Amino acid sequence: MNSLAAVSLTSESETSIFDRKESNVQSYARSFPVVFDRAQGAQLFDTDGKSYIDFLAGAGTLNYGHNNPHLKKKLLEYIEHDGITHGLDMHTVAKEQFLETLDELILKPRGLDYMVQFTGPTGTNAVEAALKLARKVTGRNNIVSFTNGFHGVTMGALAATGNGHHRGGAGAELSGVTRMPYDNYLGEDVDTIDMLEKMVLDPSSGVDMPAAVIFEPVQGEGGLNPASFEWMQRLEKFCRAHGILLIADDIQAGCGRTGTFFSWEPAGIVPDIVTLSKSLSGYGVPFAVVLVQPELDIWKPGEHNGTFRGNNHAFVTATAALRTYWQDDKFAAEVREKGEYIKERLEGIIAKAKDVPLKRKGRGMMQGIECPTEEFASAVIKRCFKQGLVIETAGPNDEVVKCLIPLIIEMDLLKEGLDIMEASFAEVVKTAGQKKNLVSVS
Repeated sequence: MNSLAAVSLTSESETSIFDRKESNVQSYARSFPVVFDRAQGAQLFDTDGKSYIDFLAGAGTLNYGHNNPHLKKKLLEYIEHDGITHGLDMHTVAKEQFLETLDELILKPRGLDYMVQFTGPTGTNAVEAALKLARKVTGRNNIVSFTNGFHGVTMGALAATGNGHHRGGAGAELSGVTRMPYDNYLGEDVDTIDMLEKMVLDPSSGVDMPAAVIFEPVQGEGGLNPASFEWMQRLEKFCRAHGILLIADDIQAGCGRTGTFFSWEPAGIVPDIVTLSKSLSGYGVPFAVVLVQPELDIWKPGEHNGTFRGNNHAFVTATAALRTYWQDDKFAAEVREKGEYIKERLEGIIAKAKDVPLKRKGRGMMQGIECPTEEFASAVIKRCFKQGLVIETAGPNDEVVKCLIPLIIEMDLLKEGLDIMEASFAEVVKTAGQKKNLVSVS
């Protein structure tokens, strides 16, 4: 072996397989540069055995925690029984049990009569199906979405997404969507529903009558922006008055994260179409559905399909999650209680920051702190990670430190995680005076 080859071999052996072979598109791994090996509840463990408290929860996919024992038991039993793994959209026992449980524990108690469409396994596919169906039902093309909205990165969903970074990856024109300002986007003194009405109803505004309006009751990736209940009520009223379908994207905020199963429930509205994914399976198993009012379910067989629509393993874990946590209001009440505790702790962090402008955002167990700059927020999450807390940022400039904590987290672990977060904020606040980029935008 010549010396050049030896040097090359040594160099490659010191570089991780992730660096050598994984695409540059990876993102979370850049913030958390370790190799994780196992996980349980609200904790992750790396290959060195170090534990981390998880305030990320699979970007909202693990509401019931990692490897939830109730769900794992049912899944292992199903696999051991040689239950159907892949069945396209054929009827299976697992699907039957999921539909019966969803209807019994979630839909009927809320007076809802949605049809359930099983789409491809990701949230963005559910959004694609919802937009296609709205256009098919109404015969109109335009969709209204909102500033800071995030609905996925496939082409139709991406057109409805506001984030410039993600839109920049499209490589093609994004069309068919009109953007409107979300609640409080222009400040508390500006009624954005009035603006929506004026723009849609004015024949000279240039805005075509939409097939649907799609919105997130709490914007997640857009920076933890909660719509007021009154704003949602007025939005529904406007849509009803003009034959516009109302689509609620509850992919991240749903499945209990705000303290009710659907995040729009407290507003007393009933969307025409609802998209769900992320924590619907309860176990991190890919799963997405579209809930559709019966009279709108005008699909022809196979008109929107996918090889992996209707994940049978996800049916099993989703059913177990509903049976374990949604038989009554006890679990939801615990989520609301934890949400209040998180609110108090975040407000305490803000109070101690004094002259550094911080702002609490969000609702329930979907809260965080808006920082003055992206650099400030980044410095916080880096310090958190060094101390054993996995947490991410959100917002148009990644300026919001975002808590997406497993809903089942024990109170002592929740306190420990928030203690780390508080200490990290304190450290960054202390250095903010010496580093102007932390508190001012250049």
